[in-house]
Amino acid sequence: MKKLKYIVCGLCLTTGLTGCDDFLEILPMNEVVLENYWTEKQDVTSVVNSCYETMESADFLNRMGVWGELRSENLRMGSNVPNEINDILKENLLPTNPYCNWSIFYKAINYCNTVCHYAPEVQRIDPNYTEAEMRANIAEVTALRSLCYFYLARTFRDVPYTTRPSIDDTESFAIPAIPFEEMLDTLITDLERVKDDAVRRYYTDDSPNQYYNSSRVTRQLVYALLADLYLWKGDWDNSVKYCDLVLDFKRQQYEEMLAREGNDVSIYIELFGDIPMILSKPQGQDLGGYAYTDIFGAGNSFESIFELYFESNQDQKNTWVNDFYGSSSNNYRGRLSAPDFLRKEVIEGTNTVFSKTDGRAFENVRVEGATYAVSKFVYQSIAYKTKSVTSESTLDWAAVTHSSAKSAHWMFYRLTDVMLIKAEALIMRGGSEEDRLAAFELINSVNKRANCGATPLGDASKYTTKASMEELLMAERHREFMFEGKRWFDLVRIARRDGNNRRLVEYASRKYIENINAIKIKLADPNIIYFPYAKSELKVNPYLKQNPAYGKDENTELTN
Repeated sequence: MKKLKYIVCGLCLTTGLTGCDDFLEILPMNEVVLENYWTEKQDVTSVVNSCYETMESADFLNRMGVWGELRSENLRMGSNVPNEINDILKENLLPTNPYCNWSIFYKAINYCNTVCHYAPEVQRIDPNYTEAEMRANIAEVTALRSLCYFYLARTFRDVPYTTRPSIDDTESFAIPAIPFEEMLDTLITDLERVKDDAVRRYYTDDSPNQYYNSSRVTRQLVYALLADLYLWKGDWDNSVKYCDLVLDFKRQQYEEMLAREGNDVSIYIELFGDIPMILSKPQGQDLGGYAYTDIFGAGNSFESIFELYFESNQDQKNTWVNDFYGSSSNNYRGRLSAPDFLRKEVIEGTNTVFSKTDGRAFENVRVEGATYAVSKFVYQSIAYKTKSVTSESTLDWAAVTHSSAKSAHWMFYRLTDVMLIKAEALIMRGGSEEDRLAAFELINSVNKRANCGATPLGDASKYTTKASMEELLMAERHREFMFEGKRWFDLVRIARRDGNNRRLVEYASRKYIENINAIKIKLADPNIIYFPYAKSELKVNPYLKQNPAYGKDENTELTN
């Protein structure tokens, strides 16, 4: 965990101060922080901004991609793959791999803890900083901190948890890890405490600044995160409850748009059941791809709940998309590629993942000769035929543009996330026919949108058992959130629920074309689905005990 001097150095840049070293030479560090810095509202705002800036950094973004996607069946080696990535792809993951280093996440957590620590003091000093604003800021960083811890727990299982900021170089922050289940309970408690303080909406939807509503923490993100945490905990009722709060907000937002814009809204947003969703093919149009362009190309769409926002003219860029999926700098082909089973024979109608009318097949993966490139996030806008396509040559895109290296946004939660979280909770609750039908309706709505109104899933009578409904749900999550950093975590969740790795092994091994049996044997270990602690972290934190899938506890060896 980084010390606060690094925070102050970062703030020198964000607040326009020249020469961080000169500034720090004037007073001792503690006096700078306690007496000269935390005195007004803008000081809090600057550190809150640093939380977001840290999450937009290459170290943070790349870890979200690696931790949440790389080990799933979605990604294979592309070109110029770094050794540390190649080792993970081959399930040769060692504690010396740099992606086992979690320090950038704890840096973001420390910013959040620092705001929680100092914001109340600033509120007492600055009359322009109201209590409501202070409570909203604390809710905001509590949500960001919870998101960071949620990533860490899903990746490493048991991780250290603290809400105390590191503000003194003499403090020791070697602390024990808390169990996964305790982490879930702790994060839920944290969010339940602040949920009513979070900002509901920063700007009206017709404001030029409406992108704040999905690029900063709102109450809708807190609800979505709570729904997800309760899902992992197995508290189905509370998961459904928080999903419904988000869905109710989206229905209200849609009604406000209708009142403001009239029937023009129905051209591009339509009710699927009672949930408003962006149409893939707007009314009166022959081409699909509109929903993709609005959600992933333009970003901050009606369906967005929380995403990292990048502009082409800003210094930071989405390095995960740029380097690993593709951009103009690498001819739109990244270091990773897609396995052929995700795209092969879609047009012939024999693909095992996508139906031939499912636009997500073409939005997510494109054919590049004999290989398959990741196109999700790389495409900025697309339009394609949805009928009379009989071969790749007749697919002929009507229009395609690509994202710049800097402008691809990164999604955390969007409307279909909440729909499918609710569907999963209803399936797992499994107590009534009403729940089964409601879950099917949610899954089918997501699928129908992607298929421009076609219904390849058929009707609910095809899925009469809990097992068949869960399989349907997992398949739809796979199609909908492909390459969004969620798939490996989905597989971990079902393995935890099953109490074994059989389904995880079945799914994850589909991408391999060699050493398949060896991979399956390795993945069968229930501990190996989590990353090992970094060797460097074990050296400085004696409370950590290495994941047994990666060898014995290395503390003794490292200290000799």
